[in-house]
Amino acid sequence: MMKKQFAVIGLGRFGGSICKSLAAEGMEVLAIDQDEEKVREFSSIATQAVIADTTDVKALKGLGIRNFDHVIVAIGDNIQASIMTTLILDEMNVKHITVKAQNDYHEKVLRRIGADEVVHPERDIGVRIAHNVVSRNVLDYLELSDEYSIVELAAGDKLDGESLIDLDFRSKYGCNILAVKRGDDIHVSPRPEETIKSGDVLIVVGADDDINRVENHWINDED
Repeated sequence: MMKKQFAVIGLGRFGGSICKSLAAEGMEVLAIDQDEEKVREFSSIATQAVIADTTDVKALKGLGIRNFDHVIVAIGDNIQASIMTTLILDEMNVKHITVKAQNDYHEKVLRRIGADEVVHPERDIGVRIAHNVVSRNVLDYLELSDEYSIVELAAGDKLDGESLIDLDFRSKYGCNILAVKRGDDIHVSPRPEETIKSGDVLIVVGADDDINRVENHWINDED
């Protein structure tokens, strides 16, 4: 069976997470961004990573984008670039186009100009998005807005034996634990008495700065 070919345009948190997940699934992935640093970061993750302006028809044709099975437009806050890119992809008869929308009006425009699927990372639960484009129920990072995210944190030895009520992430860090994954099991809205074990995965929502404080204190080696 031939591997499906994906192209991910925009390597921010959302697009980057999808790119990593697709690569982990063994898919062929073309990663595209205008930021040289981001492209360099994904050069060892994706099958190929290139710097390109996707509002340029010639640039997209040069990449052979019409031959890809699925193109995901994950451009951040530049709505005009998102719309232009989607319009060009549709005119090139790309097989399947998924686009990240900033708001409902943006979605209406995207659907009218040819997007097959539109996702709102800030509105749709990440597991649905991950399942649709990656075919597994795993989310590494979901950008809710410029400042808030949902992230999976792997519990290490520091958290082993600690209960959620003792950790009290909400009052201490301003973060909420949405679920705890342990092996193949997932506990949604875990009880305060739930005890964390080393190797568990905590699905945490909060401001990026607060999540970083949790990660630095409890996940990394900092005291």
